[in-house]
Amino acid sequence: MSTVVMHNVVSVDGYIADDNDDVGPLFEWYFNGDTELVDGGPAKVSQASADYVRPTWDSIGSMVIGRHLFDITNGWEGTPPAGEHVVVVSHRPKPDEWHPEASYHFVDDLEAAIAKAKELAGEGTVAVAAGNVGGQALALGLVDEVAMDVVPVVFGSGKRYFGPADGQHLLEDPDVVIRGNRVLHLRYRVRR
Repeated sequence: MSTVVMHNVVSVDGYIADDNDDVGPLFEWYFNGDTELVDGGPAKVSQASADYVRPTWDSIGSMVIGRHLFDITNGWEGTPPAGEHVVVVSHRPKPDEWHPEASYHFVDDLEAAIAKAKELAGEGTVAVAAGNVGGQALALGLVDEVAMDVVPVVFGSGKRYFGPADGQHLLEDPDVVIRGNRVLHLRYRVRR
């Protein structure tokens, strides 16, 4: 059965972007090392980060994102950054004639979106984008783990990692703590 992991790069004060959706220096760690993250790709990270990120990305079978992320990335032009399938939580349908070959599914209910993503992922991981959708999934008890790539920057305001968090949620002690160059990779199981 699939593990559902909420994930994103985050500032130390808990933001995934500023108020204008600008990620600023949050992704700089993808380019500050000497180890290629993807063969032939532009990203080069520390060896420690590569050893963590590569298998994490390889395990992803499907992603769940909100319509806002889909719109600002244009759905990565039909090629997800990880996994083979993307489930978009949206009350609006897929744009007409938008990459008909891409395995993108538009679902208007978060629980149904997670179920569809699990079906598509098979034994792979379901990666849920942090922010509003991730926070809602956590509040509904649909998230098994929380993964954060914490970057040493303070935004002060912006888009929160947990979105508009609803209530208190306990996590276990981190079971992954890896220090890369200008990033700390953390992973927590959600306490049940």
